[in-house]
Amino acid sequence: MVLLASSACAAAPAFGQASAVEGRVGKLESEMRAVQRKVFPGGGGQYLEPEIKPATPDDTPGSPSGSPLSDLTARVNALESQLSGVTGQIETTQHRTQVLEDAFNAYKRSTDARIKALEDTAASTGGGTGSPAPIMGDADAPPPRAGGKGAGVKPPAARPGKADDVAPPTTDPARQKQLAAIERSQSGDPAEDAYLYGYRLWQAKMYPEAEAQFKLVTATYPKHKRASYAQNLLGRSYLEDGKPSLASLAFYDNYKKWPDGERAPDSLYYLGQSLVRLGKPAADVCKVYRELEDVYGAKLSDAMKADVTRAKAQSKCG
Repeated sequence: MVLLASSACAAAPAFGQASAVEGRVGKLESEMRAVQRKVFPGGGGQYLEPEIKPATPDDTPGSPSGSPLSDLTARVNALESQLSGVTGQIETTQHRTQVLEDAFNAYKRSTDARIKALEDTAASTGGGTGSPAPIMGDADAPPPRAGGKGAGVKPPAARPGKADDVAPPTTDPARQKQLAAIERSQSGDPAEDAYLYGYRLWQAKMYPEAEAQFKLVTATYPKHKRASYAQNLLGRSYLEDGKPSLASLAFYDNYKKWPDGERAPDSLYYLGQSLVRLGKPAADVCKVYRELEDVYGAKLSDAMKADVTRAKAQSKCG
């Protein structure tokens, strides 16, 4: 009787330990299933059993090998190890995601600030005169036509209501005669013909007529490659006509609306020139030149690079 009581007393702690370990196992397995559902969504509720190595026989007297308590302890150790590893992977993934989000947000803030600075600079107006860098060559000239210099279709007789007859009316006989002498092309590409007519008006220094023609081109053919050319020459016409404020807006619009256009880099250069003519602070001018180099540096011709370098030196850009 005493022996049985002693055996019962000795078994009670072991039973209590087994119950406690069993509780830990149940909790760990539940947590592991939750983690696996998060890491492996769509897994159909499958539970990946941990690989549990056979328990090392315990040589301690009174602890038989393969007892339920030792088996449960091995399962607990395996589950705790696997749960720790999976949790570490989740934390690493979350950290990488946060790093990517922070980098994107920083890039967005920088880009928004750059665009806002350019908008503020281009929209500002004011008086004063400056000494701009020399204007670049005639980059907007159309390519030579077959047949040599001067070849091309002769101007047709004036036709009322023709789409490109948008020049402001004039009562000056001399100017009417000059306007009638401007050649009109008939290449079959109406956008190209409209641009070339505006180009010849600008070349003849008939700025009001040229400005109206370039506005027609950009409004009617915004998808044509000549839209970028026309908007750039609109700004140059304003600039040469003594209207640097309007010129600055026209140049910035070209950069904003047609950033991939062939004359977008030219417009940023001339935007800087317009700001100099307006007497704007050198800091504002230098922002424009830096934007030009940052966005189009690899695409600039050697001639434009030289012009930009000279303009930056005159504005004392750092």
